[in-house]
Amino acid sequence: MVKDDHVHASRVLDAVRSPSSAAVSFVAASWCRSALHHRLDPEAHAQRELISARALAELREAHQPLLAVAGPVLDQMFRSVGRSGCGVILCDAAGVVLERRAGAGDIADFTRVGLVEGASWSEAAEGTNGIGTCLFEGKPVVIHRDEHFASRNIDISCMDAPVHDPQGRLVAALDVSSCRTDHGPAMADMIGALVRDAARRIERDYFCSHYGDARIVLLGDAPGGTELLAVDRDDLVIGASRAARLRFGLTDGALEHPRPLDQLIGGDAAPSFEHGDRAVLRQALARTGGNASQAARLLGIGRATFYRRMARAGLHT
Repeated sequence: MVKDDHVHASRVLDAVRSPSSAAVSFVAASWCRSALHHRLDPEAHAQRELISARALAELREAHQPLLAVAGPVLDQMFRSVGRSGCGVILCDAAGVVLERRAGAGDIADFTRVGLVEGASWSEAAEGTNGIGTCLFEGKPVVIHRDEHFASRNIDISCMDAPVHDPQGRLVAALDVSSCRTDHGPAMADMIGALVRDAARRIERDYFCSHYGDARIVLLGDAPGGTELLAVDRDDLVIGASRAARLRFGLTDGALEHPRPLDQLIGGDAAPSFEHGDRAVLRQALARTGGNASQAARLLGIGRATFYRRMARAGLHT
């Protein structure tokens, strides 16, 4: 194993010394960052340090809204990939492991390589790896075995996707890792697709939970994630997912001054009292099964007044 470690480290350092290697791939660029910026040694085997139990508890408490919605997704993901020897991990934006799911037969391997709660897997700590490189790039990555920077990590395959909070900020990385030798690149790519979908589910559920009192408008999926808008009772946009922010150029500052939903998505019809009356009248009729007399009583107005307002709004029974 020592010989294999040295061969891998030599390959990494040769790539780092090459003047053009960083432009070849994001992996080579990460190797360069690891060696030149973070001053890491690919052959180092220093003992990994974990944050204290108290610090981990404080981190988990700070991320409780995220963990509450992520937990069911982690469980579902583990049911899909756990029997193949994969572990499911959620890290914060600094690369610290907050939660882990692993099978009884694989826990020892994951513990041995340091994939445990409280461990840091940032690029600054471990060099190129699925979690840290995903967080640096801000996009899904697959780091397969000898694509890792550190020789001690070349037995791991990592499939990762970023997770953004309801304000569009990078808040976590979802990771599925395997220490089994029978997991080749094709398997890694397939699991990587599952990880991307699961990360989107966490983002969606986190957004919907955060804006629990608002109406959620789903515009569709985009390369950057699911486009979601949160709309208040007056049809003003008060929140937007990262993908929606990118599509419409929305910032926190822009959302402090809410715009009408129709204006944002391209309708931009001028507001009028008639539109408000029409919505109220239609809702009253819907509640009473189309009975105008009951609808009038529901609204606290006379039947004749109800009919006049219907005519003005262009409605007919």
